Amino acid sequence: MKTTFNLNSFAIFMALVISVSACTKKTQEQVANEKIMEIMKQTEAVGLSVAVVKQCSIAFTNSYGLKDIESNTPLTNQDIFRIASISKSFTTTALMTLVEQGVVDLEADVSDLVGFKVRNPKFPDVVITLKKLLSHSSSLNDSQGYFVLDVLNPETNPDYAKCYNDYEPGTKYEYCNLGFNTIGAIVEKYSETRFDNYIAQTVLNPLELEASFNPDSLDASKFVTLYSYNEADSATKRDAFFKPSPQAYASRADVINNDYVEGYSTPVFSPTGGMKISAQGLAKYMLMHMFDGTEPHSAIQVISEESAKLMRTPVIETAKGEHYCLALRTTENLIPGEVMVGHTGSAYGLYSAMFFEPNKGFGFVIMTNGCKPTRKDGFMAIQADVIRALYDTFVK
Repeated sequence: MKTTFNLNSFAIFMALVISVSACTKKTQEQVANEKIMEIMKQTEAVGLSVAVVKQCSIAFTNSYGLKDIESNTPLTNQDIFRIASISKSFTTTALMTLVEQGVVDLEADVSDLVGFKVRNPKFPDVVITLKKLLSHSSSLNDSQGYFVLDVLNPETNPDYAKCYNDYEPGTKYEYCNLGFNTIGAIVEKYSETRFDNYIAQTVLNPLELEASFNPDSLDASKFVTLYSYNEADSATKRDAFFKPSPQAYASRADVINNDYVEGYSTPVFSPTGGMKISAQGLAKYMLMHMFDGTEPHSAIQVISEESAKLMRTPVIETAKGEHYCLALRTTENLIPGEVMVGHTGSAYGLYSAMFFEPNKGFGFVIMTNGCKPTRKDGFMAIQADVIRALYDTFVK
């Protein structure tokens, strides 16, 4: 029996094959969603918001899981998280506007700036500069707390010396929230504007961001409930559970309206960790830093190119492949083969991350409102795994 070859039939057949193949091929978004859902399952995450930036645009953003467990409310892209220590870069960005105006100097003595003596008593002749505070190399620690400047002020705390470590300022690194709350007070004092308002004027409003250090200035219905993870206890036969942290968005109106001392009470806004913003909003802010202080679409300049580059210039080594800059860090350990710039955040059960590659033009934002806190390569597992999944899907 002779088989005949019909070209038209073959063409139709191949068109059907290609059509079916096109229909079954997954989009980047579908691949990313599947990977993220699997990571959330592994880390027991409550909710997660992500954003991917490529070149000068937000290429992908999505939210997964729950905004609130009790009400079973799904998380959306418009919802707002308290982002913890990524807040430090907002404080520093505002500070750099004062540096550019010549109002303050990064090499200035913090004692002169803040209005009381800031000296490690073990090294009384070594000046603690603003730059040392910004790079966590001041020798300060958080052992006495960091929610009020009284703990650092020799006139109000007889144990102020406990705020300092045994090494010379400028020689070693120790992460210190007290230092950044002090920076916030300096920003407020020399801008002559209440801290949250100055951040809005210089950073948030120009970028048209719905964000603030002051929870009372935002729509509280958008706040994402943060949950601390509590391990199972075999002794009491208690299962693991998530505990809500309403204090993350607690109003400080009583202090602000009654007992506030400008340039000193600033820690009530938590310049070290109190910014509230969505993942999408944080991605837009990140774009400004990626483009050397200028928002690429509007061409609005928030800080100068010199200031933006200075913020991401390494000052002190923190670990192998890791350096701290000025409220930003560089890492070779987050994505193999890439040197990323950014910061992480953790507080009240939240884990956040903002990292970008300024030369290649890509970056990532992730925020979870609660998960099982396991570590991986110096990061929380959910931070590393989600960012690597997004990189593999949208960049690599």
